[in-house]
This record gives sequence, C-alpha cells and structure tokens, in this order.
Amino acid sequence: MSPLDPVLGPRSRLTLVVEESRIVEIWVNGRAPLIGLHDYDWGETDPDANRDAEGFPFTPINWKGPAWALGLSLYPPEQEDNPMAQPVLKTIPIEQLHISKLNMRHSRKAPDVSDILPSIREKGIRQTLLVRPEGGGYGVVAGRRRFHALQVIAAETGKSIAVPCAIMEAEDDAAAVEASLIENVARLPATEMEQYNAFGKLAHASRTVEEIAGHFGVTELKVRRILALANLSGPIRALYAKDEIDPETIRALTLATKDQQAEWLALFRSETERAPMGRACKAWITGGAIITTDKALFDLATYDGRITTDLFGETGVFAYADAFWKAQSAALAAKVETYIEAGWRNVEVLERGMYFASWEHVKRARTKGGSVIVEVRHDGTVTFHEGYITQAEARKLEKRARPGGDAEATETKPEMSGPLAQYIGLHRHGAARATLLSHPGIALRLTVAHAIVGSALWTVRRHEFLARKEDIQASVDGSRATAKMNAAGDHVHRLFEAHGLASLRANGDAYHLSEVFAALLGMDDTETLNVLAFVMADTMEAGGPIVEAVAVATETDMVAYWKPEPVFLDLVRDKRAINAMVADIASPSTAKASLTDTGKAQKELIWNRIIGEGCEASPDWRPGWMQVPPTRLVGDAGSPPADAWARIACLFTPDADDVSPENQPVAEQRVA
Repeated sequence: MSPLDPVLGPRSRLTLVVEESRIVEIWVNGRAPLIGLHDYDWGETDPDANRDAEGFPFTPINWKGPAWALGLSLYPPEQEDNPMAQPVLKTIPIEQLHISKLNMRHSRKAPDVSDILPSIREKGIRQTLLVRPEGGGYGVVAGRRRFHALQVIAAETGKSIAVPCAIMEAEDDAAAVEASLIENVARLPATEMEQYNAFGKLAHASRTVEEIAGHFGVTELKVRRILALANLSGPIRALYAKDEIDPETIRALTLATKDQQAEWLALFRSETERAPMGRACKAWITGGAIITTDKALFDLATYDGRITTDLFGETGVFAYADAFWKAQSAALAAKVETYIEAGWRNVEVLERGMYFASWEHVKRARTKGGSVIVEVRHDGTVTFHEGYITQAEARKLEKRARPGGDAEATETKPEMSGPLAQYIGLHRHGAARATLLSHPGIALRLTVAHAIVGSALWTVRRHEFLARKEDIQASVDGSRATAKMNAAGDHVHRLFEAHGLASLRANGDAYHLSEVFAALLGMDDTETLNVLAFVMADTMEAGGPIVEAVAVATETDMVAYWKPEPVFLDLVRDKRAINAMVADIASPSTAKASLTDTGKAQKELIWNRIIGEGCEASPDWRPGWMQVPPTRLVGDAGSPPADAWARIACLFTPDADDVSPENQPVAEQRVA
C-alpha cells in the first residue's frame, strides 16, 4: 500500500487483454471503461485548447474506437510495426491537399458541410486531418468533410489556409484504408457494395475477418457475408450495385459456381426465360441441383448407379444424387491420401456448399508449409486450391522468421473445433469421475495430490508462521511441534524422491499434479496416509474452530508440545487473567492477597511456582488457554480459543449445549 492510498482510496485494477502482441481490450475493475484522451499538442493544432492543472494546453478526446487503435504496444516505438501509432504532425497549405484515392468516398460528389461551417469559421478545426504523401501533395485519408469545409472558407476569404495534419507512412495502404473506413462507417452507413469494396481492400492487405469486424463494430458473420460477394462474377456485382438484384437473390448467388452464375445471368438477360429470384434462386442452386458426369472424380466405367443423358448427348446426368455422392466421397478420400503422400502438410476438405474464402488465406508453397483446401459444391464440382495457409498462420511464420523468433514450423490445424473438444472433454471427464467412485484408494491418492499441488479448482496454501513480533516467531520456530513437522516434511520429501520426484510445488500445474499422482500410486497405503497426514497438518488454518476440533479429536497433549516461557508471561497484559493464573497455580487465597500487586509482581509469583523457587516446582502446569479443550480465565471476557471451542463444543461433547453461539444472545455467548 502506498502512503497516498489511505487518502485517495485503493487503486483501480487495470487489465490489458493481449492477443498476438497487441492490446485488444481494456478493463478497469472488471468493466470496459469510458476512455478519455488528453491530446497534448501544445496548442499547435487547437487554438482553443483546454488547460490542465499546471496550465499546459491539451485537446480532450472521448475515445470510441477499438482499444488497439490507441497506439498501445508491447514494443518500444522503434520496434512498433503500426505506422498509425506515431504519425508526424505538420501544417500543410490547403492547395497541397486532395482527397486520397484510398478514402472510402473519394469518388463521390462534395458533401454538404453547412452543419460544420459556422464552427470551423469561428474556431477552426479541432481535429487534425489524417493524410499520406500522394503524387506531388498529400491525400486526405480521414477528414473529408473538414477538408471540403476548409476549401469553402478558403474560397470565401481568397486566402490560403494552413491545415493541421497527421502524416502517415506512404507505403501502408492497408492502414490508410482502415483509417478512412473507421471514420466514415461510424458516421454514415455505406451500401453493401461500398462495404464490399472497402472490406476487400483490407482483406487483400492481409487484414483478417476478425480485425475487419473489430474495426467497424460489426459481427464477423456480416463481414463474411459481404466478402462472399467476391465469389460473384463482375456482371452480377454490377447488377447488384444498380439495385437490379435484391439482397436475398445476391446472397443465394454467392453459393453458385461460375457456370451456374453464367447460366443464371443468361436467364436474367433472356427475353423469353425468367431467372429464379430470392428463395427460388437458392433452391435452384442447391436444392435440386443437376449433377452432370463431368463433375465426377471417379471412373464412370466403374459406377454402378444410373446415368441419363440430355437431348444433345454431350454430357450425362446422375439420376440419383445419393449414389453419386457415395462414389464421389470415396474418390475424394483417395485423392486426399495422394496429396498427403506427396508431402502436403495438411489437406482440408470444406463442408459441401462452403466456398473457399481466398481473402482469409495467402499463397504458400508446399515446401514452406502450404496446405490444400478442397472446395465441394452442391452441383458436384470439386476444386483443389493448392498451396495456401491462413493469414494467422502467415503472421506466425513471419514472427518466427524475425531475429530471436521461434524457428519451429507452424503447427498443424487442430483436428477438433472448440465446441467438439469441449464435448469430448466433458464426456471423458464424466466417465472418469463416475469410475473413480468405485476406487476409494485411488481417490485418496488423487486428493492428496490436489492438496499438494492444487489445480484450477483447488487453491491450497501452507500455513506460514508469520508473527508480528520477533520473539513470538522465535518461540514458534523453536518449539517441539515445529521440529516434529520439519522432520515429517523431510520424510515426505524422501518418499517422493524415491519415486523420482525431487521437488514438490504448489503451482496448480496439470502436469506436475499428474506427476505427484503417479508417485502416490506407487506408494502403499501406510506411506500414502503418512503423506496425507503431513499435508493436512501443513495446510491447516491457525486460530479457528478446526484447531480446537482436531485437538479434541486427537486428544492432543499440550504438555508435550508447550511449556510456559518468559515470552509468554511478557505478552500477558490483562491483570484479571494474571490474577486468575495465580489462583490456579498457587491458590485462590494467594490470588486474593496479591490482587493489589502489580502485574509484574504477580507474573514473578507465577514463574517462581513453575520453576520451584521457594516451593515445589510445577513444570506441567498449563493455563486454561493451553488445555484441551481450552477454557477462558475471565468469565465475561473474550478469549479466541475458548470462543472457538464454545462454537463447536456441541459437535464433540454429547452433554454440551445444542444451541450454537450464532443463535445465542450476545451476552450468553460471552459467558458460554
């Protein structure tokens, strides 16, 4: 705790969620905070800046973008690969600015800026334009409306305007498109075709679907649906851009092969035929698809099913789809085996009807870890896309290729999805624990292993002797009980060393837990019980009812483990307790006679009785606090050990009061 914590209160807990070396989420005390930025640009771009407590100018910004766009990084600036994180600030004459070709709306007519003109005329722009070097000037990536408003003002005044700008790297097209999209989509929704063009630019610049969705604040499913327009031919996309095809039909057409799209387009343009639309289009593509013989991977001479021919006799048609798919699947399996034998790292067969998302992959040769992606369409077409890896895998390979990176090859794609792995794991867990019910000996050893190591569900800590006073610590460390525990601990460690374990760690690691469990399975019952007794003793909490319960259950002999010592008497302060001990070790009359003596004098009397100074020694005397069960020395005073025993006495003593202290009046609890 810092010296200011009592004044300011405890510090908030900040959590940064990191994925692939980039901060993607920020949490404060378990919640996503409202982020406010103080942009200290020293008044260069904001003439009406706010002032902080020390008088320095800054521009307040309410941040609404993704956490990663704050420029937070795990690397120093010279290693940061995001050029947007450290843009160069500069004022540029408006004549040198134009709308960038990478701006999302670069080809549109000039926007209506009447709503922002009055403010900009009076105060100028409060936010810099984001620009990049293009040609002989700078292209405006973000800030198109502000730029047009400044052009209006320049025309009105006849004077040039120096525009505050943040200059990006010229080479990073992806970051420029990204910045334009983030600004524009948040302000004005775009059509699906505009989104397709914008998303496509980011996808070709190696941005993943997850990243694109995060930038726009939309679902990954929406991004995938928009990017699926890439599967359409140019003429069909043109018709959709002109609103001549409805969204339901266009989404159905994304499932079609190139031949099917060409056939549909011919029907659409025909003056006598009608192209299927909406749901009818999807049914036309997938439901009753005609599978022609040219789609077969297998030898038609070996096919047992029925094949019909069209009127022209050029191609045959499989009469029964089920029979075709049975033969096609067998041929496809053989083809996959051929690829694997040829040295391909992985061959992935997509679910029937799913298309190959080229924008999520990059080309990679077989010798460099490339995979084969197999696309199977409803009309029987099978396409083998050779030499691809996902963009995520490509980034991992690039990272490993950097100095100091991991040189190992990229990992093979897991054979289980997340939900499937959970399904298998839960059923295996259920079977294992149901069987464990019939093996108490194994369960005992597993319990001991958990108590030693811990796990995600077990948090076990050793009792640490951490006394506030050094003399108390020294007394406990030098006690007979501590010596016995230390000897038992040494014995347990020797047992595990004999089974190949040199050390025991309470770190919750699953592998180490299994190591300890395996060693316990090699021990007999006596050895296992000795380990269990030590572990339980080592992890038993101090100062509570369980200590009193164990002392009574084990008939603990306090005389064997503790004897009165000077440090004990030094710690006693209550004169009522001191006088009660005098009555116990000497006599009630002696206690009455010394009632007015100082506490120090009475302690000396007690000590003399213990060691036999002028009387018979009483080395086995123990105050009520150190008896089993414990008793209080002062009837109406609080006493932790006696209070703890009073709470549980009814559980261990048949004739004890059945009413627990929680249900007693406070006054009765104090004298219980």
